[in-house]
Amino acid sequence: MSTTRVFAARLAGCSVFDPLGDRVGKVRDVLVVYRGTQGPRVVGFIVEVSSKRRVFLSIGRVTSIGSGQIITTGVINLRRFEQRGGEVRIIAELLGRKVTLVDGSGTATIEDVALEETGPGEWEVSQVFCRRPRTGASPFAKGTTAFVRWSDIRENLPVQGEAQDATQLVASYGDMLPADLASTLLDLPEQRMLEVADELSDDRLADVLEEMPESEQVEILQHLDDERAADVLDQMQPDDAADLIAQLDAERSEALLDLMEPEEAEDVRALLRYDPETAGGLMTPEPIIVSGDATVAEGLALIRRHELAPALGAAICVTLPPYEPPTGRFLGLVHFQRMLRYPPNERLGTLVDNTLEPVHATASAAEVARALASYNLVSLPVVDDRHRLVGVVTIDDVLDYLLPDDWRSTDADTPAPVPTTTATIPVRRRTTHGTR
Repeated sequence: MSTTRVFAARLAGCSVFDPLGDRVGKVRDVLVVYRGTQGPRVVGFIVEVSSKRRVFLSIGRVTSIGSGQIITTGVINLRRFEQRGGEVRIIAELLGRKVTLVDGSGTATIEDVALEETGPGEWEVSQVFCRRPRTGASPFAKGTTAFVRWSDIRENLPVQGEAQDATQLVASYGDMLPADLASTLLDLPEQRMLEVADELSDDRLADVLEEMPESEQVEILQHLDDERAADVLDQMQPDDAADLIAQLDAERSEALLDLMEPEEAEDVRALLRYDPETAGGLMTPEPIIVSGDATVAEGLALIRRHELAPALGAAICVTLPPYEPPTGRFLGLVHFQRMLRYPPNERLGTLVDNTLEPVHATASAAEVARALASYNLVSLPVVDDRHRLVGVVTIDDVLDYLLPDDWRSTDADTPAPVPTTTATIPVRRRTTHGTR
């Protein structure tokens, strides 16, 4: 049964089902159009389907909203969503917007929007949840909140150079994986994307930047001041940070490297010495490295580290001292699965797979890809002229190189078919919303 009032922010991430109970996607935003002093009319939802493509779901195709889910008639147009003139996205564009209260009590910021069903298949914005500016000097003080009708507010015209608050928008994105959040940000207007980037924590923004095309990475980094940019780069994987810094002019690159943590900057500088299309340019300089005397128990403990990428945990590198790249002579790999077959006190030096040849740092990306495919590996050690380990190339690094530049764009993929149904069920809707 459909509820008569829902809040837009709570719909973010809500699952969309067809009448047979098959999940067809999840809500990413609510689309409305203004109509004078009346509350904006809901025209539909922006839904992310299985192919990560964002499509438009007309409100006329919705049979039920409530209980954390939306039920549709089962027919979804898979054409990629494009925002039309006059349409406004509630979550991306309205949340955080400043308004003036017509009762003369001052200004406030929109934190959520209530949608109300006014008739069969008709929904509109009825009320907004606003927060007034804080009055106390304490950093913990918060302004008072209020529910007001749409007719009781007036939207403020944006002031040149003034950023719209993105706190609520970021909160609605809290459960997204970095790749999904990156895709969502790419769909936002440029200014709004930068406002959201400002609101994200350093580590969250670092994860998102690693999933973005280079042009947008550079745009966001150029928007940040040097101190914040350096902090974000510190949180990125060294190979991703090196790729990003390489896109900047020499003066800015050097300034950011000087501000980064010395250890992180050293790794990035080392990577920048290699051609980006070689094993040295693709590798990460932070594999797991141990001596031959380390035990299986010690190796498994290192693999269990929360911050370790899965591909790096597939194998452990055994070298002579020192154990930081460039290490002593590389002795070989010990695969995770092999460690599981031996007792905890077994020395890793006796389990080394010395049949696998590492690649030289100057090897081409194509050579690396062939080696990974030939031996069914997810990571491959990289050595220098003296057979010292300098890093490891992982499968995700090679995929980034092999895929087309626009692979992250939803336009670049062919949408997977979404289940549809022609079953006849009672539908409370107006068919005038069914075309777009």
